[in-house]
Amino acid sequence: MKEQANYGNWVPEKALYLLFGGAAILLVVAVGVQIVLGKPVITGLLGVAGVLVLIEAIYMYVCHETFAFGKGNMMAGVHQHLVDHLEWDGEGTLLDIGCGAAALTVRCAKAFPNSQITAMDYWGVEWNYAKEQCEKNARLEGVENRITFQKGDAAKLEFEDGTFDAAVSNFVFHEVRTAKDKRKVVKEALRVVKKGGVFSFQDMFSQRALYGDMEEFVRELKAEGISDIHYIGNLEKKLDFIPGFVTMPWMISGMGIIYGRK
Repeated sequence: MKEQANYGNWVPEKALYLLFGGAAILLVVAVGVQIVLGKPVITGLLGVAGVLVLIEAIYMYVCHETFAFGKGNMMAGVHQHLVDHLEWDGEGTLLDIGCGAAALTVRCAKAFPNSQITAMDYWGVEWNYAKEQCEKNARLEGVENRITFQKGDAAKLEFEDGTFDAAVSNFVFHEVRTAKDKRKVVKEALRVVKKGGVFSFQDMFSQRALYGDMEEFVRELKAEGISDIHYIGNLEKKLDFIPGFVTMPWMISGMGIIYGRK
């Protein structure tokens, strides 16, 4: 059987192990307390806590399966939505900012077979991704000859102004810890796009705590020279492949996309 690419999941398996394991421990301890000590109040509290953690574990597992590539495919749908809004002929160079495990990178490579792609990420131990995993996924998908992976910081890209014909990024900007002002991360991404080049960025743009008034931000970007830019907010309420049970404040909310031409 051919080895499949591993693109990870927005709900890491490690989190599922911890939740299910925590629920099991609480329930076992609850039973033990009742048997050994005969303390019904403590047993009840531990039992309730165990059940609540178990419910959370089941919810997260269902979300994991919904997101998963080759299963619920919601992550794949989100990536395709981004690519569909990149109005590009595929001739030239593309930058994927915050490539993670290279799922979007590979999708772009297949969508634009004449392109050369640079994909960068901070990676690091706190993330469930690595450069080696990206390179392996690209190799398994047969696009490794057109992609270069490198470590970098989205808040300070190591490229000259106007380097790329196109740029993409998927739910990365809000995670950039080296920049408090997330608008500056967006502007940094636009800096490396050529004049006349295109971009498609998805992030939590509809969360005012992160980006403020997006309509005002779009006007600001136009005033700074972006020739064509569009914003669609609250995507989780508009994309029919996103089920309602994942659109909770602690899971997915405030999704948005900005796309256009510099």
